[in-house]
Amino acid sequence: MRLMTWNVKTGGRDPGGADRLGAIAAVVERERPDILALQELRGFGANRIATLGMDAHLARSVFGQAVAVLVRPPLRIGRRAAVRWRLHHAAAVVTVGTAAGPLTVVCTHLNPFSAERRRREAVWLAARYGAPAAGRRPWSAGGDRLVALAGDLNTLDPDTDHADRLARLAAAYRRRHLSADGTADTRAIAALTGSGGLIDVWAAAGEGDGLTAPTTSGGGSEFSGMRLDYVLASPPLAARVIRARVVRGGPAEYASDHYPVVVDLDL
Repeated sequence: MRLMTWNVKTGGRDPGGADRLGAIAAVVERERPDILALQELRGFGANRIATLGMDAHLARSVFGQAVAVLVRPPLRIGRRAAVRWRLHHAAAVVTVGTAAGPLTVVCTHLNPFSAERRRREAVWLAARYGAPAAGRRPWSAGGDRLVALAGDLNTLDPDTDHADRLARLAAAYRRRHLSADGTADTRAIAALTGSGGLIDVWAAAGEGDGLTAPTTSGGGSEFSGMRLDYVLASPPLAARVIRARVVRGGPAEYASDHYPVVVDLDL
């Protein structure tokens, strides 16, 4: 089973400019994900979703842009939920049946402007979708609690030296990624992998450098070669990861300012 996450930049349409939906559809068709988590879906209605040939659960945002989880038949969306108020953007949550048991996919897009608000969003998501809280059944190795949290988390990972990349950013963009003491802020990922109990799939099975923004021809002046797009997995799901990679080349270079991330799973 293949899971792909992608921020497609303002619904695949530049304000007053080109419509990139054809390029987005070409990348999706080339990679053939079974489950597709999409972020930044301004104006991405039923007609645009139909172009991708997948069933969709769209979560609209009160403050920002919609997100969605799409599944390719014969997979079917079972339970579904949407988070609109606690996040700057939104979260779309679905459960999909697999041979290994039900898989819950959380597609989200964290606050792009404030490290502290991003941390609070991550803490809430960790409590809601991470390891079960006290009194609930813990993670087990028997296929229980297969959970993937995927999306543009707009944050840096705690295991990398980010000084050079941050130094290359304009001051206004650099502030978005700094803690109060001026160091790189990585608390959002730390919350999801710490109290949330989730595993950063890229750190475990990624190929290459993992950098997802910017692309070569899709804009992204606020980026400096950064890994901002993640797939995090519960331990039972992480044990089933085959590989993770960033999709580059062809229309992926101009379809968005982010590259997609693909994770192959043994389900």
